[in-house]
Amino acid sequence: MFVVSSCLLGIECKYSGGHNLNPEIIEFLKDKKFVKVCPESFGGLPIPRPPSERRGERVVSKEGKDVTAEFELGARKSLEVALKASEEAGEPIEAAILMSRSPSCGCGLIYDGTFSGTLVPGRGVTAELFINNGIRVVTPDSLDELTEHASDITRREND
Repeated sequence: MFVVSSCLLGIECKYSGGHNLNPEIIEFLKDKKFVKVCPESFGGLPIPRPPSERRGERVVSKEGKDVTAEFELGARKSLEVALKASEEAGEPIEAAILMSRSPSCGCGLIYDGTFSGTLVPGRGVTAELFINNGIRVVTPDSLDELTEHASDITRREND
């Protein structure tokens, strides 16, 4: 069972109104159970919307509006959706595949809050909540970790 950022599946929910369709992720998921989430939408933010970035514990839009509450609400709803789907499927969540660099979903590197394109070590609000609740988070940049893990399991099962 996997949790996946909706934008990676081609759903037009990113801040610009576009998507981040990733054929490699679609291929990876073709024979797996998964649930899609969009924390920003779950938090009540419109599509399109001004871009936002994390500044410490806060999330601020490019217009200077504090949208931390919306990002936190979206993270909580995303976790609820993920846990409910896992329970209904009768399978644990193996990992969440979340969009890189996002103030919600980023893991490893996120934008620094200056809207200059500068990346810094950090996690988005949803990624952080998932990790704090024992859910492994990977991004499209690290998807090979999941495919390597699956190959190791298959090899062990066939030995």
